[in-house]
Amino acid sequence: MKSLSELKIVFFGTPDFAVASLAALVDAGLKVIAVVTAPDKPAGRGLQLNSTPVKQYAVSNNILVLQPPKLKAPEFIEALKDLDADVHIVVAFRMLPELVWNMPPMGTINVHGSLLPQYRGAAPINWAIINGATETGVTTFKLKHEIDTGNILLRHKVDVLPEDNAGTVHDKLMVAGANLLVDTLKGLVENSIKELPQDVLSEPLRHAPKIFKEDMKIDWSKNALSIINHIRGLSPYPAAFTELEGKNIKIYAATLLAEQPNVGIGKYETDHKTFLRIAAKDAWVNILDLQQEGKKRMDIKSFLSGFRS
Repeated sequence: MKSLSELKIVFFGTPDFAVASLAALVDAGLKVIAVVTAPDKPAGRGLQLNSTPVKQYAVSNNILVLQPPKLKAPEFIEALKDLDADVHIVVAFRMLPELVWNMPPMGTINVHGSLLPQYRGAAPINWAIINGATETGVTTFKLKHEIDTGNILLRHKVDVLPEDNAGTVHDKLMVAGANLLVDTLKGLVENSIKELPQDVLSEPLRHAPKIFKEDMKIDWSKNALSIINHIRGLSPYPAAFTELEGKNIKIYAATLLAEQPNVGIGKYETDHKTFLRIAAKDAWVNILDLQQEGKKRMDIKSFLSGFRS
């Protein structure tokens, strides 16, 4: 086994969540010989090509960038083979074909934003908060055929506080995952990590599928706490929504008012100055931060100054 500083690493990732892990590897003095990220995409009115955050970091640190449109393309596979990496690292990237993840002698390590085997899937942070979790975490594991099911290497727990939402937990896990990745590589080199098959963990599983529009709509017939968790779990993106006076409203933050509503489920009350509350099954949901379609996001007082029922 090579020493930590001798390992040749190819890093696969796209968003800011992945940049933290890539930067942690570089800051630890590890040898990242290339990154693989999504192709540039046109964006904005001028349709200028935008690079992914991972590419931007790699370019600024003089790291080779590969942007294959297809991961099975022969020219990409040959380029990857020529790099002769010892290990591949995957953080927030699309599914890899077996001929890619099985290529390096140390295999491919993934950083996942949950305590596996819980919340396998595309949206682990969102679903953990939606389900009212008080803790979540990050896991490093070895890739294999079935998504998010490979042997666990290390896990690190992170508290989910009542005031947290998907954005704040994302940021906590981004940092925790970066640190855990470096610890994982150290442990593998030192042979101090014992791989743990996920099927030996017999806890009831919760899943984290991709979020669709129907998952974002608020169901006011549920209890108020579950609605608050739903809002937190989708804030700031993609954002839970409801309809108010015929228009869609995204809701980013709300609190629970522990009194029984005196109106029907889904009905609202407001003083047109300081509060807007909507009736759930068992209590009021007090809206704090929202955005009406076609307008900017704003706090409740700013919204009510222009709201007419």
